[in-house]
Amino acid sequence: MSANKEGDGGWKSFLWNSERKEFLGRTGSSWFKIFLFYLIFYGCLAGIFIGTIQAMLLTLSNYKPTYQDRVAPPGLSHTPRSEKFEISYNLKDPGTYLKYTESINAFLEKYNETKQADMSKYEDCKDFPQSYKDRGNLEDETAGERKACTFKRSWLGACSGIGENDKNYGFKDGKPCLIAKLNRIVNFRPRPPNSNITIRDSGVLRVLPNVIPIHCQNKREEDASKIGEIKYFGVGSGFPLQYYPYYGKLLHPNYLQPLVAIQFTNLTINEELRLECKVYGENIHYSEKDRYQGRFDVKFTISDS
Repeated sequence: MSANKEGDGGWKSFLWNSERKEFLGRTGSSWFKIFLFYLIFYGCLAGIFIGTIQAMLLTLSNYKPTYQDRVAPPGLSHTPRSEKFEISYNLKDPGTYLKYTESINAFLEKYNETKQADMSKYEDCKDFPQSYKDRGNLEDETAGERKACTFKRSWLGACSGIGENDKNYGFKDGKPCLIAKLNRIVNFRPRPPNSNITIRDSGVLRVLPNVIPIHCQNKREEDASKIGEIKYFGVGSGFPLQYYPYYGKLLHPNYLQPLVAIQFTNLTINEELRLECKVYGENIHYSEKDRYQGRFDVKFTISDS
């Protein structure tokens, strides 16, 4: 019992020693000194951190990326997005392709002409390919927001989903549409190929001036006779240069990417068909590690049973 009391007294004495006026083994002045030391120490660390961040911010622009040397050429993406690069549905079951048509509807909503009526934010850049639309220096803050080129949904023809065009974007009839776009890169100017380019197993793709061409074809040799005709809708059936460069979210908040609608009009039913779509340009490259860099793959499986 005496040992326990001694032990209890030792613990209580450590917590508060009334004789030495110590709390947890330190006097008030000792606690004040150590608190002051750590206050100054961590204050200096915080000051160095804040100073470093502020110095870094002085080197950055709100409008122009400081380093773009690691930015890859733009990716080519499509709507509807495919799960595991596959679009599969049954012609006799509308529910199997409803998610695809709804995805296209939602994506094209911002391309409705009623949303592009404010000419203080948009301008008519015509429905034929033209050269780059220069809207001033990227870092010129005095120029304010840049206008965006309008892109009429009706230019997507049979894949527009408006007017007399198919509201199912061809999925109901086994003639599905894909809406393709180049991903945004600030101040990027895609350069068209400077001569006619040869497409594997498809002859020669005729290059129009001021447009980045796109072409789709079978990915496997055995599918060559099963693809049928492919139609392209849009300005020049490609990506026209007047929609470039893109000035970023702050200066170009209303920017609309040019679109190309691709319709596969005669795909063989009840077959797995692999296709590849690619854009062509002098500064557009491809990577085996990135299946969306300048191209995309898609597998169609359309059944009727």
